[in-house]
Amino acid sequence: MNSGYFYYGIMIFGTLLLAFIASIIIRKLLNLFIVKYSERLKADPTNFSFLKNSVSILIYTIAIIFIFLKIPYLRTLGTALFAGAGIIAMVIGFASQKAFSNIISGIFILIFKPFRVNDTIEFLNSTKGVVEEITLRHTIIRNYENRRVIIPNGIISDDTIINSNIIDQKIRMHIVFSISYDSCIEKATSIIREESMKHASFFDKRSEEDKLNNIPAVNVRLIELADFALKLKAYVWVSNNDDAYALKCDVLRSVFDRFKKEGIEVPFPYRTIVYKNDIEEKKQA
Repeated sequence: MNSGYFYYGIMIFGTLLLAFIASIIIRKLLNLFIVKYSERLKADPTNFSFLKNSVSILIYTIAIIFIFLKIPYLRTLGTALFAGAGIIAMVIGFASQKAFSNIISGIFILIFKPFRVNDTIEFLNSTKGVVEEITLRHTIIRNYENRRVIIPNGIISDDTIINSNIIDQKIRMHIVFSISYDSCIEKATSIIREESMKHASFFDKRSEEDKLNNIPAVNVRLIELADFALKLKAYVWVSNNDDAYALKCDVLRSVFDRFKKEGIEVPFPYRTIVYKNDIEEKKQA
């Protein structure tokens, strides 16, 4: 009797160990395949990533079924469980609604592809980063602090997503500058265009016809007559999202330096403080 239990214990341990090892090996092989061949085959790595994360579940399911079939007691228990499968399914269904919702949402992401692996996406709560992996339950995003944000697929399906890579990667940055009312708008506009076009990440989106018609590569418009400043907005095209932020920071710096050199005033609000004692003294005088 004891030897029989020992044998079954060894078999269960060995089967689960083999499943664990097989899962690690197959996942690593699939990962190598994704990295090396997805670009060469011009295939979407999202599909392979999803498959890689489904392998473990499949292997462990096969291992558990094998254990139930090989051990007489578990086989009998499995028959009893199968007889009550309806009740068990109901209990599991109520207990695992969110888990199943995430799995179904993951499958929908795979089918409809609102985003893919390596896409840069942003949510309404300002979470932004690069999609690293899509699993059955969640999506892993690497944000710009190099931290991993793990979001359940069910939440992603209910949220609005800004995808910077789908269809077209080009970004039009909107950069706002303020100049004083005494400054020359034309001169400031010329400086903004020159500094924007000098940047290494600038993308000239004009067609040949636009160039022949002398349409500017960078549109600069007066957008507001504010209380203490004229506000100019520059529309600058960049080839991709990652370069867009760097361009904005660099252009703000270079334009500010040019404004100082060429006499374009960058205004700031003035505040006049009047003390109550001074008012009373004037009245008495």
